[in-house]
Amino acid sequence: MRTRFRRTRGRWLRRLLVAFLTLLAVVCGAAVVAYKLTVIPEPHPETVVQSTVFVDAEGSYLGRRGPVDRQEVPLSQVPRHVQDAVIAAENRSFRTDTGVSPRAVARALWATVSGGAPQGGSTITQQYVKNALLSPERSLSRKAREALIAVKLDRTRAKDEILEGYLNTVYFGRGAAGVQAAARNYFDVAPGDLTVSQGAALASIVNIPSYYEKAGSDPEVTARLRDRWEWVLDAMEAGGDITGAQRAGARFPAFRFYPPGGTEGQRQYLIDVAAKEAAGRLGISEDQLARGGYTVHTTFDLALQDATAESVKQRPRGSGDDDVRVHTAVVGIEPGDGAVRVLYGGADYARQPFNDAVSGAVEAGSVLDPFDGVRLDGPLRGLRESAAPTPLRLASAYAAVAADGVYATPHTVARITREGRTVHTARPETRRVLDEKGAFMVTARAQGRLGGWSGPGVSVAAPAGGRGGGGAFLTAGAGGGITRRTVWSVGYDSRLALAVALFADRPGAKEDTTVPAHLPDVPSPTRYAEQLADGTWASGRQP
Repeated sequence: MRTRFRRTRGRWLRRLLVAFLTLLAVVCGAAVVAYKLTVIPEPHPETVVQSTVFVDAEGSYLGRRGPVDRQEVPLSQVPRHVQDAVIAAENRSFRTDTGVSPRAVARALWATVSGGAPQGGSTITQQYVKNALLSPERSLSRKAREALIAVKLDRTRAKDEILEGYLNTVYFGRGAAGVQAAARNYFDVAPGDLTVSQGAALASIVNIPSYYEKAGSDPEVTARLRDRWEWVLDAMEAGGDITGAQRAGARFPAFRFYPPGGTEGQRQYLIDVAAKEAAGRLGISEDQLARGGYTVHTTFDLALQDATAESVKQRPRGSGDDDVRVHTAVVGIEPGDGAVRVLYGGADYARQPFNDAVSGAVEAGSVLDPFDGVRLDGPLRGLRESAAPTPLRLASAYAAVAADGVYATPHTVARITREGRTVHTARPETRRVLDEKGAFMVTARAQGRLGGWSGPGVSVAAPAGGRGGGGAFLTAGAGGGITRRTVWSVGYDSRLALAVALFADRPGAKEDTTVPAHLPDVPSPTRYAEQLADGTWASGRQP
């Protein structure tokens, strides 16, 4: 009886072993077939779309165009300590694993089956597959496919290629997809300029980006991020990525304030003009530009632009302002080059997308009187007959006078780059539009030195900040006294030509229409225009 039981048990054990080995063989065979049949998909279109970034003449961030705040950056431009920080925070075995971590996957599966807290079972390779190649669906079948693709990706691609793809697609919060946008949005630097402390902070943010994006403005979030930042640095030191001295010297970095301030709406005027010009220079549409991952280096002086915007904001309100809306347009151009340094086209792009500085036809009045009797060629031909030039055109005309009669086509784009390569460099487009004698006559009249010219309502003063020869600062306009319709203040010398225009409108009889209006007499529009022009012009001439 006992012998028969042992024989029966032995047969069942052998059958179970055979069944287990058969099942294992089938599973392994299926895995091999699945691996062979697995195709690494192309990245989702939205993960490869890049935005175009606009910066001022010194490289300060102006804004961007495009559906996603992301730009490709080669791994060679990301410091090794930033790469190591991300690996320490997200997947310490990345350099040696096979694309998946069986232990982490098992832990995540057990948490799912047992109903425990969600566990991170993804390597950097799997995260890249999930973020860029697959849908965000949460299921065991999608997780299995993710693992298969990750393994195949690891076997067919270099680790650096995978890490580059990951760093260019992972979300960092603040709307930033990829390390390029993250470095700018959190620290206002390029990836190559990230310090060890900043790199560790960005690596810490990847864990919960929507929460940590408030670092620097929310004390609780900042404190929690600091704890994780310390943990990442400790891991980097333990792994030999940084020295003990570097760890001891690390200081928690300062973040750009978030959410951003209210100046962005005003800067959209600048971006509008520069985007149109950049697209034209490259021979593409503005939509193609916005999705192309370019960096447009503009000619604008952001500090001067913001100072001008602040000065306009401080304009005193006077009688009649309830019905009358006063418009201010400011244009500053570098004579002989045509680079536009300041372009104030309105207070709020969201309320008024129309750019008064570029497209606003402003009544000329006596501001063109210094050009009377002077022969003008090229783009300035017909200027004297223009009853309502744009502020941009008027500034470029006086810039030509400041350059001894050489006109330079105004431009707002200095250079365009893409992935570190320069694809366009601006060169001044110049031509002579009046002879040197004519330029001298215009300046002399503006300074009031020659007889035979005195424009009604014109006051002449020397430009601020020390006067060299060939410079002038005049205020002119249309109308006078309480009926003044337009005020112009123009200042120029060999370094900068500035035009300030002040005009007004009021609601029309029909809905959503306006009609021209007289400028309020209090505060004095002439004095205000002169103060704005004098302050802006003096600041713009500083080295």
